Amino acid sequence: TLIQKLTGNPMASPEVLGISSGASFGVVIMMFIVPGNALAWLLPAGSLGAAATLLLILIVAGRGGFSPGRMLLAGIALSTAFTTVITMLLASGDPRMRGLLAWISGSTYSVDGPQALGTTVIALVLIALTPLCRRWLMILPLGSVTARALGVALAPSRLAILLLAAIMTAAATLTVGPLSFVGLMAPHMARMLGFRRAIPQLFIAAILGGLLMVFADWCGRMLLFPNQIPAGLLAT
Repeated sequence: TLIQKLTGNPMASPEVLGISSGASFGVVIMMFIVPGNALAWLLPAGSLGAAATLLLILIVAGRGGFSPGRMLLAGIALSTAFTTVITMLLASGDPRMRGLLAWISGSTYSVDGPQALGTTVIALVLIALTPLCRRWLMILPLGSVTARALGVALAPSRLAILLLAAIMTAAATLTVGPLSFVGLMAPHMARMLGFRRAIPQLFIAAILGGLLMVFADWCGRMLLFPNQIPAGLLAT
């Protein structure tokens, strides 16, 4: 919802911007750099990957004036590049990649109670901060000229919304792995239910996205029992 409102593009989503791929790339690279057990380094590595991706997107999108279209193109290019490198590393057969196969597929198997609680707290705090951006989310979809005429500071507002989206995406990615289309589908589902204003749509989209993942996880565990399918594959 945040990315779609920021860009005015209903097809925009965090995974399209490459933020989730950037977090995944940071985790995978850390597994290769740090010998032995690198679990303690995965969270900062993923966060750094997401932040670096966001920085690159902002640099590209800000050249010659901010362009939502250029931002999406930069995100798609970065996402493709990160995915290509990760696929090459997976194909290398390195034993260090075995533990990440399920995570990259979007699995909840290795998520424990403290990790789930930490992600929940982060999500609740960030969602609680989102109403502070209500005015921006209502005006920015109208275009840069209109937003500037209505007194919106474009650079700070866009940066704040992008940071919120990046941190939310990084937290979710580090917990269950990179997911595709959940962030794209949930806002559309919320709109279909009649929630078109920014803040109500965001809250409902968050609930629907969570329910979608719970349903996908249940199906993955039960359809081919005792074999299991990662929730990310079914959600996609």
